[in-house]
Amino acid sequence: MESLKRDPSDDSPRVVLDKAGQILEISGKSLPEDVVDFYQPILNWFHGYRADPNPKTVVTFRFIYFNTASSKMILDILMILELMVEDGRDVLVRWESSGSDDDMQQAGREYEDMVDVPFEHATFED
Repeated sequence: MESLKRDPSDDSPRVVLDKAGQILEISGKSLPEDVVDFYQPILNWFHGYRADPNPKTVVTFRFIYFNTASSKMILDILMILELMVEDGRDVLVRWESSGSDDDMQQAGREYEDMVDVPFEHATFED
């Protein structure tokens, strides 16, 4: 499976989806002008990955900000991960946020309540 990598920009996050390297991470700011155009290849990648995942899947989200449109796309990714859990796969979402960013910490807890996927919450220093 081909990796999907995108460098961060002023309005879009860094994306590393590397099955062979076992690095699945989306980090930074997410407020792309065309959220569907940005996230559709990511959703497609996860759908493909679901068909033949690694024995253990850890997906790291490390946002410093995302807009409402991006929040829906993040939920769509989490729903694919939930399908993997239903398929009997070993999946973990690692939600990392700044220790001083209550909003991002709360967002992670809210996502955890929305999907049936194990979450691990971690904080980092700015």
